[in-house]
Amino acid sequence: MIYLASQSPRRRQLLDQLGVRYTLLLPDDADAAEALEAVRPGEAPAAYVRRVTRLKLDDAVRRLRERAWPPAPVLCADTTVALGRDILGKPADATDAAAMLRRLAGATHRVITAVAVQVGDARHEAVSDSRVRFAPLDERDIAAYIAGGEWDGKAGAYAIQGQAAAFVQHISGSHSGIVGLPLFETARLLRQAGVLRDA
Repeated sequence: MIYLASQSPRRRQLLDQLGVRYTLLLPDDADAAEALEAVRPGEAPAAYVRRVTRLKLDDAVRRLRERAWPPAPVLCADTTVALGRDILGKPADATDAAAMLRRLAGATHRVITAVAVQVGDARHEAVSDSRVRFAPLDERDIAAYIAGGEWDGKAGAYAIQGQAAAFVQHISGSHSGIVGLPLFETARLLRQAGVLRDA
């Protein structure tokens, strides 16, 4: 059993695919947790996602100790979308989401997911870096997607496991990493943590 410090239902589904049992270890203050995702000026996307994942894990391990729950590995992850060096995080509103989709249309962007697992004082980390190419999108495509609400709370304003899959011409990398938890890297970390055994 592990503790999953993530509110993402997609991450839960992906852990289910691995057959890993987990208990949610969520923050008491969702706004404070969101504040950890603030981007520093000039920060590179890969450095950003690693730093945020480490901060989330630090926070989760502290919560585990404060709650005096039984010890077990703690897993955290964070995903960001990057267009060049620009980080496209969760959109503030529908207008922001539409602006992000206009930028992604007809272009190739990166989806970077960092994963970290802590067992006792030992920490294991990995990063998945994938490329996604969107087809050109017209305003009707964007407006219809925005109207569906799927963009809300999603880095880059889209979810590849939803209707936005119709925008994707090509991916290179980890589909599960783009969804939010790269299974290859996560399984490796969980083996290092003694949660999974080698096949």
